[in-house]
Amino acid sequence: METTFYKYQGTGNDFVVIDNRTLFFPKEDERLVAHLCHRRFGIGADGLIILEDDTDTDFKMVYFNADGKEGSMCGNGGRCIVAFAKFLGVIGEVTRFMAVDGLHEASVNEDIISLKMQDVSEIHEKPNAIFLNTGSPHHVQLVSDIENFNVVKEGAKLRYGIYGETGSNINFVEQGASDTFKVRTYERGVENETLSCGTGVTAVALAMHHSGKVDGESVNIDAVGGRLKVDFKLDQGTYHQIYLTGEAKQVFKGTISW
Repeated sequence: METTFYKYQGTGNDFVVIDNRTLFFPKEDERLVAHLCHRRFGIGADGLIILEDDTDTDFKMVYFNADGKEGSMCGNGGRCIVAFAKFLGVIGEVTRFMAVDGLHEASVNEDIISLKMQDVSEIHEKPNAIFLNTGSPHHVQLVSDIENFNVVKEGAKLRYGIYGETGSNINFVEQGASDTFKVRTYERGVENETLSCGTGVTAVALAMHHSGKVDGESVNIDAVGGRLKVDFKLDQGTYHQIYLTGEAKQVFKGTISW
């Protein structure tokens, strides 16, 4: 079988994207999904996203990790699927769509996509770290000399050692300016460092605000793959009106047989 695919990236977090409105794609085939994401034998990506019709919103996003398993919410993937929906003519400048963690809203301004994330009310403080779920589970830990930090070794150790087989994404953080942080992320499902993680960036912004490292309600995050911005409001212990904003671009289009 042959299919047309598109490649998108959001601050270096890259995805194979497929239009599955005709439901032709065998999404239950984990080996196929993993093959398409493989960087040597397939197309190569941090994950695969398919766009499907939805009865109540503009479209449905279904996300798979690079290991072939359906994943939890992916923030950069959400921004990329919005860019793809705009490219297909499914949406205009604003949209509402369904993802695994529920309803999302987004807006498009050329290559800049602003995605509304789910509210966050539970933040757990751990020794030397903070844990919270922003659509996916995230461990946030401050480190020094982040550019030379062994993210893969230390991330894998924490991902399995603390959180077991189900695991958590692991974010290492170093503060720059008062409202700016450098972040490097070990992503479960990819089982490696990714250049950017949207739910991770969101988690870092909220964790840094919660811990008093930043006062305002807007945080700049410098991931390895580029800059993202997180805006939010805090009322009665709940973070809401959380928006993840940054570039999302189509890289290329192709066909692949399997």
